[in-house]
Amino acid sequence: MSNRRDFMGMALGSFAALGALGALYAAKRTWDPLPSVKSAGFTTIDLSPAKENELVTEKWRGKPIFILKQPADAPKSDREIHVAGGRYLVVVGLCTHLGCIPAYLADKKQFKCACHGGEFNSVGVNTFGPPPRPLDIPPFKISGTSLILGETGPEYEKMLAAGLTLKV
Repeated sequence: MSNRRDFMGMALGSFAALGALGALYAAKRTWDPLPSVKSAGFTTIDLSPAKENELVTEKWRGKPIFILKQPADAPKSDREIHVAGGRYLVVVGLCTHLGCIPAYLADKKQFKCACHGGEFNSVGVNTFGPPPRPLDIPPFKISGTSLILGETGPEYEKMLAAGLTLKV
């Protein structure tokens, strides 16, 4: 009889242990941050593979980030970021009028918003239509050939001091 009771006690204990492990695993999963929350932190982007006049789109805090390596013949602007000998435009890819995502027209070197016809030049400055201000510049820090979005570096602080529009 004691053998049968011992077996039943061990079986019940085993099932209880498995249930407790399952509950701990489920609890741990609820404590882990969601992928959307993880992306709200810092995002590191390597700029070395970027090609001139070719738009690269990344995602940061749920928003599209446009990265455009400026062609050598493009006029210089104080809205550009200089990394490893290249000049880059880094902006939040949302129209400042109503938040639509503008398309980049590489042949015209401009951004065009399909919602209301707003246009931005290759450095993100509004040139036509209803957008009230240039494309926003996200906080960034330069580290070698990489760009760290979400962290404020000296280059970003310099842009802030110059009075550029940097809303996010």
